[in-house]
Amino acid sequence: MARSAHVSETSATQFLRKHGIAFTEYVFEYVEHGGTRASAAALGVDEHVVVKTLIMEDEKKQPLIVLMHGDRTVSTKNLARQAGRKSIEPCQPEVAQRHSGYQIGGTSPFGTRKPMHVYVERTILNSDRIYINGGRRGYLLGIDPQVLPQILTVTPVNVALAD
Repeated sequence: MARSAHVSETSATQFLRKHGIAFTEYVFEYVEHGGTRASAAALGVDEHVVVKTLIMEDEKKQPLIVLMHGDRTVSTKNLARQAGRKSIEPCQPEVAQRHSGYQIGGTSPFGTRKPMHVYVERTILNSDRIYINGGRRGYLLGIDPQVLPQILTVTPVNVALAD
């Protein structure tokens, strides 16, 4: 497993500390375009428990966050239907960065620049522990997924497609 280490605070870790949420820190060598497969390998965990933070927007260009298992993709059609929107699509990288305040590859759902509604794949909430970005590339946090509804505005959805 990647070394557990403390790195300087990020907006995400400040947010979690402010809410009294326990987490563990994992620092690893970031791999450009490696995604959750590379981070799961670096941590020695199943890619299914490494959660992607995806910034998307609806037909009105309203941003939202989707939390998805690392080894799954999002059905934007099903997401739009379940969210009561006409359409939802991924943001362009520069737009996602503007909404979240995080660099692509380092996006966390915690401490975002703009408050955004979070849609979480329902089965993520059933995991014992998840690994989610801590606000910079090569930095994941291990947390109990049960805390997500306590600190974020979340709606559980069923929108996963096998990768």
